[in-house]
Amino acid sequence: MKHFWKILSVISQSTLSVILIMELVIGMIGNGFMALVHCMDWVKKKKMSLVNQILTALSISRIFQLCLLFITLVIDFSYPDLTTSSSMIHFMYNAWILANHFSIWIATCLSVLYFLKIANFSNSFFLYLKWRVEKVVSVTLLVSLLLLILNILLSNLATDVWTSEYQGNISCNFSSHYYPKCHRQVLSLQMVFLSVPFVLSLSTFLLLIFSLWTHHQKMQQHVQGGKDARTTAHFKALQTVIAFLLLYSTFILSILVQVGNYEFMKKNVFIVFCQVVYIAFPSFHSYVLIWGDRKLRQACLSVLWRLKCNYAETLDL
Repeated sequence: MKHFWKILSVISQSTLSVILIMELVIGMIGNGFMALVHCMDWVKKKKMSLVNQILTALSISRIFQLCLLFITLVIDFSYPDLTTSSSMIHFMYNAWILANHFSIWIATCLSVLYFLKIANFSNSFFLYLKWRVEKVVSVTLLVSLLLLILNILLSNLATDVWTSEYQGNISCNFSSHYYPKCHRQVLSLQMVFLSVPFVLSLSTFLLLIFSLWTHHQKMQQHVQGGKDARTTAHFKALQTVIAFLLLYSTFILSILVQVGNYEFMKKNVFIVFCQVVYIAFPSFHSYVLIWGDRKLRQACLSVLWRLKCNYAETLDL
């Protein structure tokens, strides 16, 4: 029976590893496509809108995030001893914090931008923000940088505490005893800082729903049936924000599971599973954005059509 569970564990780990690699490839293609289309458009028109700037920055940050995961996997499987050094632990944690921070906060700025552009309130404070949307996005990013600095400082402090304790008690193995505890504490700090953009995105989602409801009420009072342009814009923005929140929730769930299940951190299958759930966010969110953006969607359909034609010509030959 023990032999059976061992075989099952190996099969599960291999399957999850294949899924993880597929997610990495899919994510690199999607985010690379977004960055390429917007950069080509920027070169052609010599200018770039705020939305396209955010989408380009988001895709570049996601490419960095996916590359970092790939490098981490190579180091873990090829050079596992490197992960026990203090300098490497600090470097990897800081790199992960940077990658997660910019990927999530830039996506949050996109949600804020959609809300300010599409929502319709007569409140003076909202109108003040709506007229200064670029400044709102800039201030949001500035605040996020302050949170980033605080996150890195606290994470490095926690890492220093655990590495110092290990150096003072070398009788215990770092990988099996100290690393899971250090990793758990750093992830707990991550959860605290990740809750800020999540609450902000959730707030924009709820306010967009309220804006749609008030707009629908006004439309009924004026006896205008069907969907107008503003209602359609509300629905498109809501679809994008909903997809973002769902994928963001899976991302947070993967971190919560690692924090809550201390013993599972020692099992490779569990670690790979968490990585599969984690990487779904930066990989698949790009396709949601591509489908929700008319220019990106048309470019994607054009590329797929050309690939289909080339494939058909190859078969004819």
